[in-house]
Amino acid sequence: MTKTKRCSDLLAALAGKTLATAESCTGGGIGQALTAVPGSSKVYKGGIISYVNQVKQELLHVPAVLLETEGAVSPQVALAMAQGAREALRADMALSVTGLAGPDGDEYGHPVGTVFIGCADWNGAAVWERHFSGDREQVREQTILAALELGLVRAGD
Repeated sequence: MTKTKRCSDLLAALAGKTLATAESCTGGGIGQALTAVPGSSKVYKGGIISYVNQVKQELLHVPAVLLETEGAVSPQVALAMAQGAREALRADMALSVTGLAGPDGDEYGHPVGTVFIGCADWNGAAVWERHFSGDREQVREQTILAALELGLVRAGD
């Protein structure tokens, strides 16, 4: 399924509801993909690109202790990012991504390609762990597609 099709499907599934994003390793790629779809503003409210921990803490209210003990690339931080974006942008659903697109792994032992995708919505919260391969851009593209897929799964619940 193409990125445009997945975006269109997610936006249609969320008709009457709103969506926000919190992105780290994708640097705004999810928001860019969503806003490429005509009429996306009926659902997509916007996103926060939280590439550094300071932004995760200040704008998304990710607790410093989580970042210190679990690391920015963790399921706990992905969930906190999604919950923070949902609150900050007053959206029905928020998707978040945090991961390692390369060139290096992190001090917590996660290799390049490790990604955590969070979703906070009216049913609670969920996180997916994914391991992608390829170069930096390939990891980022696979992450965007997986985040949109999680949104579709949750919108169908």
